Amino acid sequence: MFRQRLTQLNTIIAIWLLMSGTSSIHAQSVIRIDGSSTVYPITKTMVDKFETAKKNIVETSVNISGSSGGFRKFCRGEIDIVNASRPILKHEIKECNNARVRYIEIPVAFDAITVAINPANSWAKTMTMAELKKIWEPAAQGRITRWNQINSMWPDESIKLFGADIDSGTYDYFTEAIIGKARSSRTDFTQSKNHAALIDAIAAEKNALGFVNFAYYDENQDKVAAVAINNGTGAVLPSAETVEDGDYQPLSRPIFIYVNIQAAEKPEVKEFVEFYIKNALLIVKEVKLFSLPPRAYATMLEHFNKKRAGTVFDGVSAVGLTIDDLIRREGRLEFEHH
Repeated sequence: MFRQRLTQLNTIIAIWLLMSGTSSIHAQSVIRIDGSSTVYPITKTMVDKFETAKKNIVETSVNISGSSGGFRKFCRGEIDIVNASRPILKHEIKECNNARVRYIEIPVAFDAITVAINPANSWAKTMTMAELKKIWEPAAQGRITRWNQINSMWPDESIKLFGADIDSGTYDYFTEAIIGKARSSRTDFTQSKNHAALIDAIAAEKNALGFVNFAYYDENQDKVAAVAINNGTGAVLPSAETVEDGDYQPLSRPIFIYVNIQAAEKPEVKEFVEFYIKNALLIVKEVKLFSLPPRAYATMLEHFNKKRAGTVFDGVSAVGLTIDDLIRREGRLEFEHH
C-alpha cells in the first residue's frame, strides 16, 4: 500500500515538474509589445509573419495603449518592445534610468498626420498653420466654435472636432506641431484611440474636422477628404512624394520601436527584431506608411546588433524632421547615452 502511494506521489511530482518546465519554457518564449496605434499595423503584420516563419513556437502579445501608455509600461520593465509614434521624452528617459531600463531606439518608418474633413466640406480644403492653431489652441476652448470665426468667408456653422486621445503620440506630435507645445490644446473634442472610429465620425458629420494617421485616411478616401496644409510655402497634401521630399511639414514624422536591451538578450526577441528590420522596407509600404531608404534599415540593424543604447533626440520631439534629417541624425557614430 505504501509503495503504491509512493509511486502515485512520484508520478504526480513528475507530471508537476514536466508541466512547470513546459510553462517556464513557454513563458520565456513570449515577446511583450505595447504602445502606439500608429505603429501597431506594422508590428502586428511583422508578428504574424514572424510567428508563421517560426511555426508558431514563439508567442507574441501586441497591445495598444498609446505611445505614452506604452512608455510607462516599458520604463517599468513590463514589456520588451514599445511601439512609439514619437521619440522618447525627457521624463520617460528619467523613468527608464531610474528603473535601469536601457533601450535601443529604432526608427522604422515615417507617417503623415492627416487633417481630415467631411467630403461635403467645400470651404476648408486648404488651411494655414495659423488657422489650425486658432482652432486647436487652449484659448479656443468654448470660444472658437464656428467656422466663420476662423475665416470670415467660411459658413456660420458649428465645428465638430475629433482627434487621437491624449495618451497618443499622435496627439503629442500634432499639438506640438500646430500649437508649439506638446500635450497642450483645447480638450473639448471627441477623442479616441481607434482611428477607424474617428474616420467614421468625420464621415458622418458635415462640419467635422479631425486629425488621423495617414494609413487610416488612405484606406478611407471614399469617406473623408484630406486638407492641404499651407505652412507658408504653399498648400501641400499628404502623400508618399510630399513626405519623402520633405514638403509635407510639419505634420510628417518618424515612428519607432524601442527595444529593452536586456530583453534583446533573449533569442526570440533578438530574432524578431532582426526579422522586423530586415522586412521593414516591404511591410511599411504594405500598411500604407512611408518606408525609410534601404541604407537606413542597414544602419538600424547595425545599431541593434551592437546594442547601441540611448536616443539621438535628447528627450525632445522631432517636429519638422525630414527623412534625410533623420538619416543624418541616426547615422552619427555615437548615440547620446542616457
